[in-house]
Amino acid sequence: MANNTKIHPAFTVSNIKNHVPITLELNQPHYNTWSELFKITCTAYGVLDHLATSTDSGSSMISTDPANTLVQQATWARLDALVLSWIHGTISLDLLNTMFEAGSTAANTWLRIKNLFQDNKSSRALYLQRQFNNIKLDNFSDISSYCQEIKSIADQLANVDDKVSDARMVLQLVIGLNDNFDFIGSQLAHFTPLPTFYQARSMLLLEETRKGKQHESATHVPPPDSALISTALTSHKPTTAAPNFNSP
Repeated sequence: MANNTKIHPAFTVSNIKNHVPITLELNQPHYNTWSELFKITCTAYGVLDHLATSTDSGSSMISTDPANTLVQQATWARLDALVLSWIHGTISLDLLNTMFEAGSTAANTWLRIKNLFQDNKSSRALYLQRQFNNIKLDNFSDISSYCQEIKSIADQLANVDDKVSDARMVLQLVIGLNDNFDFIGSQLAHFTPLPTFYQARSMLLLEETRKGKQHESATHVPPPDSALISTALTSHKPTTAAPNFNSP
C-alpha cells in the first residue's frame, strides 16, 4: 500500500533566517532584497501561493472531493500560519508592531508590508533623488563607505519604482569624487562603454590602497641600522699609545 501521508517540504524548514538572512527594518533600504529572498524561499518550498493577495485562503488549491476537503483546508491553514511566522521572524520588532494585525493571513500581511514601503512613492522619490545627487566622497571616511551610500540610496529609489541605472550610479560615483581621485575619475568617465558600478568601485579601492601605500612610504623614516652604528663608533674610537718600558 502506498503511503499517502507525505510531509510538505515547508515543514522541514527549521530556521527561516538560514534562507532569508536579512532583517527587514523600517528605515533601511532592504525591502527589495528581503522580498526577493523571501519569494525565492517560498518558491523552493512550494508555498509561494500563500503570498498571493487573495482572500479565499487558498480555496482554488483545495480539492472538490468532500473526503479530502477538510484535510486540505487544515493543511492550508497550517502552511499559511507557517509562512506568516516566517514573515514575523524576518522583520524587526518595530516593523512587526507597526503592521501586526490579529487573525491576518500571510498574504494580507505581505501586502501591508509592501504598501508600507511603497506608499507616497512620488514624494519619497524626489527626496531620495536629492540625496543621491548630493553624495560626495568628502563626507565619508573612505571609498568603501562612499560607494555603499550610493548603492543604498539607489536601492531605496528602486523601492519606490524609480530604479537607478548602473551607468547613472557610475557617473554619480565619478561626480562625487574629490581632487585626490581626479585622475582615476577622469579615466572612469572616458570608458566606452562605462564600467559597471562594481568594476568602478574596485578600481577606486585599488587607487585608494595605492595612495595609502605612497603616503606610508613618504612619511616612514627607517630606523638606523645598529650594525652600522656599532661599526661607526668602533672606527672613531680614540686609540691610546702603549707605554714604552724599554726607554731609558
